[in-house]
Amino acid sequence: MIRLLFLACGLVPQVALAAEPAGPGPDGAGLLRATLGLAVVLALIFAVGYVMRRLAPARTGGHGALRVIASQGLGARERIVVVEVGEQWLVVGVAPGSVQGLATLPRGATTPEPASAAAAFGGLLARARRNRERPTA
Repeated sequence: MIRLLFLACGLVPQVALAAEPAGPGPDGAGLLRATLGLAVVLALIFAVGYVMRRLAPARTGGHGALRVIASQGLGARERIVVVEVGEQWLVVGVAPGSVQGLATLPRGATTPEPASAAAAFGGLLARARRNRERPTA
């Protein structure tokens, strides 16, 4: 991909020289050349952006007090996230407009596995529903 990009950059001056008319041309020729040049520059900008996104290192969080340990999508916009805060892991349900704590675990209590996260969430959700249904004194 990078070789193709360098090849395209090397051919741009050749294409521009080949498009030069030998003598005075019609008034629309200059506009056509400018439009062609603009299209080539825009194509190069998009190509470089695509290559940079593909080659850029993954962004990792966790430089502050919070660090995301695991995350599992549950629906189109709902997620369950395990967040490390100090010496604890917080299991949090995240939906548009709301974040709700579901459980607290000691740090490193279990190794989060994406395959079992949905089953674990089902148990946590059932326990939260039971706690909510229980009348408070």
